[in-house]
Amino acid sequence: MKEALRYLNNAKEILKSAPVEDNTYTDIKPVREAFATAYLAILEAINEHLLKKGLTKKELPKSVEAYRKALQKYLAVHNGKILRDFDKLYDAIHIAGYYRGLIYDTRAVKNYFQAAKEFIEKTN
Repeated sequence: MKEALRYLNNAKEILKSAPVEDNTYTDIKPVREAFATAYLAILEAINEHLLKKGLTKKELPKSVEAYRKALQKYLAVHNGKILRDFDKLYDAIHIAGYYRGLIYDTRAVKNYFQAAKEFIEKTN
């Protein structure tokens, strides 16, 4: 979990360089970079959990679909919401935030980063 939180803190640092006006990030590039790093934090948390479960680095998922399957197999057994949470974060952080650059309201960004932190803590 330590490495995943490091990634998430890096994402927050990236955001500090983004100018804000009326609760809106006016430069989307650093916001997208921050979302990309936050998504990597989520994947890193899953990887750390899978390594604890005995998987090797070579066996770690290499696609979003493989991550979903790994979550079902290794984490959803104990927490049925974890896959749904992953899907929500994937759609918001990776697709809307990073890939499409659609999230630039400072409050929304803060909420998604908080949700990412909570997800990371659940995977521990």
